[in-house]
Amino acid sequence: MTRTARSCCWALLMAGLPVSATAQSMTWPEVRARLQATNPVLQAGRIGIGESKATEITAFLRPNPIWTLGLDQVGDTTSGSVFSASTLVGSVSYLHERESKRELRRDSAEGATAIAAATQDDLQRTLLFTVRAAFVQVLQAKAFRSLARDNLANYDQVLAISRDRFLAGDIAQLDLDRLELQRVTYESDVQTAEVNLRTAKIQLLHFLNDQTTPIDRFDVEGPFDFMAPGQTLGELRQVAIDARPDLRAAMRAVDKAQTDHRLAIANGSTDPTFTLDAAVPSISEAWQSFQPPLRQYIGVGVAVPLRIFDHNQGEKRRTELDITRNERLAEAARLQVVADVDSAYTTLLSTIALLQPYKDQYLDRATRVRDTVTFSYERGGVSLVDFLQSQQEYRAVQLSYVNLVAAFLNAANQLNVAVGQEVIP
Repeated sequence: MTRTARSCCWALLMAGLPVSATAQSMTWPEVRARLQATNPVLQAGRIGIGESKATEITAFLRPNPIWTLGLDQVGDTTSGSVFSASTLVGSVSYLHERESKRELRRDSAEGATAIAAATQDDLQRTLLFTVRAAFVQVLQAKAFRSLARDNLANYDQVLAISRDRFLAGDIAQLDLDRLELQRVTYESDVQTAEVNLRTAKIQLLHFLNDQTTPIDRFDVEGPFDFMAPGQTLGELRQVAIDARPDLRAAMRAVDKAQTDHRLAIANGSTDPTFTLDAAVPSISEAWQSFQPPLRQYIGVGVAVPLRIFDHNQGEKRRTELDITRNERLAEAARLQVVADVDSAYTTLLSTIALLQPYKDQYLDRATRVRDTVTFSYERGGVSLVDFLQSQQEYRAVQLSYVNLVAAFLNAANQLNVAVGQEVIP
């Protein structure tokens, strides 16, 4: 078969498949990568970091020298020419910054960039938490839909057998009508699950800034189960202290405050201005007035401000207080990190404690009870009430399990955001 023929066959095959069969399915790492690449808030934050880096260049600039050119001693003279006594004077001056002011300004700007980068990481951390919650919501909606479809299919099998029993005179019309009416509950579950799944997908696509992918062609996949954390509470606390970007930003703020205080002290020092000047009196007759006569000359000078009044006392005091303030904020941030980890870890363990009995006992028991009662009902061994009760109990246990697994995944997401990195994938 030629390549063209194979392409045509493949196109016809894809055209015959349902839309969901060709859906774009994304895993959580793919969703995370898409968020980081397309989210406009994160993009704006990265631009802000670039702006902060640009200020580092400005902060480290040297002062420009000043060039001055002047024509002096222009006026009324006895010779009758206004320029007969004039002197052409040129000078170059340069402000020398002492006490490493330029380097401290650069360090302060670099500290601001470090804070901006840490703040960007913290923004990404919180956005990932929100998007992960939306991702879990899609998985939960898919689990509900699968459960609702299975329940409806199983109930339809029972209805088919019940109709045969009714035709054989084994059950009354009233019992068959009650069974038919009960089917509405399972149909409603399927429809509700479909709506919830579409709503969850719309929300996730919104976070991904995707307005072009059709809902029916978008899907996600991932484990919908629970697992115990692989690290102890103490280990998770230490990881959080090392990894949390908000705590890192608070620590960077302390470093920047210390740099700003050193800069304020340095700004209190005097900066001399050195000057080199040259004069050319020989363009007129003025050189003859010097004793001895002087056709050209150069000179050097230095100007030092007299800091009789130090106008930097307030900035020194402010930056000193700012160090203490940022140290207190960093301490509060550290306490908050530990509290977040403790709370999330406790919630996770509580959810696991609720889930474990379901996986070990309740799911199998509910399935066994439903299958046994259904088998007995189909053969006239139990009443209709017992059969309907077993169906409701199985449905309730399965729904509770799906909700608990979703609660575990959300608790794991909360622990990840509390630690600052994914400790439970």
